[in-house]
Amino acid sequence: MAEGTGKTPRDSESPDSAWGLNEEDTNLLRRLKEFIRSQGAAYLDDPNITSVGIGYRTEDGEAKVTEDGRPQLAIQFTVRTKATKKGDAAGLEAELEALGTREIPAKIKIPGTDIEIETDVVQRDYRPSYVLVAQPEVSASGRKHRRETLVPGISVGHPTITAGTLGAIVFDGQSGAPCMLSNWHVLHSGLGELGDAVLQPGPHDDDRVDENHAGTLLRSHLGMAGDCAIASIEGRAFGHGILGLEDAAGDDVQISALARPELGDRVVKSGRTTGVTHGIVRRIETMVQINYGNMVGDQIIGCFEIGPDDSQPAPGNEISKGGDSGSVWLIAGEGAEATGTMVGLHFGGEGAANPDEHALACYGHAVFEKLGITITEPVLEDDDESFGSGYNENFLAAPVDLPGFGEAIAGDELELNGSPRLDYTHFTVCLSTSRKLARYVAWNIDGGRIRMHPRRNRFRRDPRISDQSQHGNELYTDNKLDRGHIARRADLVWGAEAEAERANLDSFYWTNIAPQHRLFNQSGLSGLWGELENAIFEETDVVDLRVSVMGGPIFGEDDPLHRGVAIPRAYWKLICHVDGGDGALKASAFVLSQDDLMNDIEALELDEFRIWQVSLGDLESRTHLMFDDLQDADTLTPEAIAIEEATGFVREILSLEDVVP
Repeated sequence: MAEGTGKTPRDSESPDSAWGLNEEDTNLLRRLKEFIRSQGAAYLDDPNITSVGIGYRTEDGEAKVTEDGRPQLAIQFTVRTKATKKGDAAGLEAELEALGTREIPAKIKIPGTDIEIETDVVQRDYRPSYVLVAQPEVSASGRKHRRETLVPGISVGHPTITAGTLGAIVFDGQSGAPCMLSNWHVLHSGLGELGDAVLQPGPHDDDRVDENHAGTLLRSHLGMAGDCAIASIEGRAFGHGILGLEDAAGDDVQISALARPELGDRVVKSGRTTGVTHGIVRRIETMVQINYGNMVGDQIIGCFEIGPDDSQPAPGNEISKGGDSGSVWLIAGEGAEATGTMVGLHFGGEGAANPDEHALACYGHAVFEKLGITITEPVLEDDDESFGSGYNENFLAAPVDLPGFGEAIAGDELELNGSPRLDYTHFTVCLSTSRKLARYVAWNIDGGRIRMHPRRNRFRRDPRISDQSQHGNELYTDNKLDRGHIARRADLVWGAEAEAERANLDSFYWTNIAPQHRLFNQSGLSGLWGELENAIFEETDVVDLRVSVMGGPIFGEDDPLHRGVAIPRAYWKLICHVDGGDGALKASAFVLSQDDLMNDIEALELDEFRIWQVSLGDLESRTHLMFDDLQDADTLTPEAIAIEEATGFVREILSLEDVVP
């Protein structure tokens, strides 16, 4: 609670403002977040400073308020020892020197702004607020915490369950996409359905359901083949190494083979609740009947049974407990170390009244076959190598030509058969030879003929050009980069059934994909970047419900390198339509910036994205592309918005209502 106010920020009478703040404070808070995320860590190099963050300024233990009675925002520091000799310059300097620290300024100017914010200093140190239990490996491993990089052995679950275990990272045999493997009763449950969210960690371990989305339920099975399910991975990086398991050489273990277990096999697993435990296969070819509750009732599951390994006793003799469901059982080596050979997927154990300790596991090979998954990324063959006619310049009642190349980028376009066009169904790509990414993509949307087709996630290279001319999956694994569609898949899936499905598949060519930070479409903007086209449909009278769109990355000389590839900091989009009111061609240009997000892709302090509507002239200067035929169609003119020319005619987009159509 904010001291002295008698209410928390969300009790404010301003429900439309974040934390009950007015618009001015909401904008200030955003700036402070940007500052803390980009520069806050540097302050912690001082051994006396224990934290830095955003808080309410205090005086004599009471909240300091503004003239209109609102709590005053401040950059708040906590220190181990607070200096006492204020007002005594010599004494203060000596005291700070003795503490090995420096004076915290009374005010800090936020770079790039005119904002000067007061600081607040509080004496406070920190220590863990819990006592470690006798199993430090389980407590300290972070199995139950949110992880930006998903690894097997940690907590996951459907929103309606408590929590289970992410067993392995596998690949969808249909699309080639990486997936999470666990149980039906962990990822699906009796209350779920395909397409539901999957959380990491499970809701029992962290009840922030809206913030912990990690994927979507794709396929599941409950029956003789096992209790199993897979979910997509969305907005998180992933690694294959199973938490806590090492081989004889001390390296992380991941699944490398499938095998049938035999009686007497020594096995090992890594689960969310009991961590790493060992067992011995004591029953095989087993069928067990388990009551899964009122929604599905009794089910017969094909499995094998595992008992304790007395040579590797588990704490409390518990080789598994609730929450370990979904763990993979691997063959153990002669030294009890884990191997990469998977034999089973853990799904059950003894009942409450049964003192006999044991675990049940579905057969690994049956699970893989039933779910259609693979250990390694499959090489997918496209059974249709035909390509569409691409972007149509005459799709609207007025022509919208492809952009030209300015002098700064002339000659950088990749050519196929003497043309810079790579045509697909409903869209065209122009690749940059220097960056091996699209310089732009142009696509047509027929809003009256859109179809709902499921995602295919079947990323693949364009066979018409060399592999060296296009980036593939090697750029996106084990980091926080998303495979970002430039031409939005949902925009392209229209027309006759076969035509729409062809466009759906074509959208996953790597030439239409660009590296985007994982929050590009999953940030506080709530997918706003992908909804700009919808704003045009909703806010204007669009002739024939047709629009033509162009977009792509904005390449900068200072773009950060990752794996030798320069990662774009910003993206642009240009949306054109014919107005049904006056029959005029209209063009609206937008930029989404990633500037503050690309400092460290591997371990990133996340920041917010900002969308701007810009003039065509501004867009040309940023992209070095030429839109000569569209200048008169620009919707963002000095007359359209009352801003000064020095701003370059830009307008921040915080909601669809901010778009000038």
